[in-house]
Amino acid sequence: MEKSQNGWPASANPAEIHIESFPVAGTNIKFRCAKDCGKILAAFAADFHSQVEPIDEGSLDDWGYAYRAVRGQKEVLSNHSSGTAIDLNSKKHPLGKENTFKPVQIVVIRQLIQKYHLRWGGDYKGRKDDMHFEIIQTPEQVRELTKQLAL
Repeated sequence: MEKSQNGWPASANPAEIHIESFPVAGTNIKFRCAKDCGKILAAFAADFHSQVEPIDEGSLDDWGYAYRAVRGQKEVLSNHSSGTAIDLNSKKHPLGKENTFKPVQIVVIRQLIQKYHLRWGGDYKGRKDDMHFEIIQTPEQVRELTKQLAL
């Protein structure tokens, strides 16, 4: 089976990798994510919505699962391809644009990514991706974190 950049199973067939829909508390938004990590990504998105900035429900600019390569790297599958990444408020935080969050928001983002053991695209060494948040742990570690956080 194919793997995404973070090593999780990826497929053009969402059923093959157990993609499910996860609601984000406090919003009308649902993200399609891998079964094992959807609760973590949805909980992170709910905290982002309440503590960083509201997730804009009027725009279609928030995503989860999407089978595709990393932008600009045809041979590497995006973590969206495994349902292990989400993009939030992409119109406010477009790919390649840096410093789209205020310093106080960045402090909270850093606290949340530490809590949920995620990687933020705003920390990428090359092209920044402020809208992007992804799982960096193994499926076993994610299942354990889900238990620890009582999700």
